[in-house]
Amino acid sequence: MNHLSQFVIALIASASILTIILATDLGRRRVTNMRMLRSVLAVAVIIAIFVDSFPTSGNAPSFQLIGVGVGVICGLVAGALLPAHRGADGQIYTIGGFGYALVWIVLSSARVLFAYGAEHWFAEGLVRFSIENELSGPDVYSNAFVFMSLAMVLTRTAVLVAKRRRIRLSPAEPAGKEEQPAAV
Repeated sequence: MNHLSQFVIALIASASILTIILATDLGRRRVTNMRMLRSVLAVAVIIAIFVDSFPTSGNAPSFQLIGVGVGVICGLVAGALLPAHRGADGQIYTIGGFGYALVWIVLSSARVLFAYGAEHWFAEGLVRFSIENELSGPDVYSNAFVFMSLAMVLTRTAVLVAKRRRIRLSPAEPAGKEEQPAAV
């Protein structure tokens, strides 16, 4: 994929992940293993396609780990914005609303905007920053963003698993009570 610009790679990767996340999480959705696995698999495919090197010189590993850390934090925020509850049928459901969608849209847009800016607005400054901080090229940045996406999806999935487990272990509400999202 070396013939694609960093902007195009970011656009394809971000749009793919965003589409899958929003398609599987917006609205009232049953929590299933396949639902959670689908988004993790999508990010794994994105990594396989777009990560063709793993820079290890200088501060590259640390910078890529920062991407993972930011992804974990953002995944926790996204997971907190995805309330879960037990439905009348006994199944576990989440409700993905505007705030949840906004987190994913803003972060996906920020990745694409950064990649565009790196090519068109602040290329010289980014090169200077990379040299000063011993970062070895554009792969460090694209990897950091892809790893951020993976960490965000994995963290969101872990939050869903924890919510599902907590609700499954809690006693079922008596019949006739209205469904209410759990504040978990």
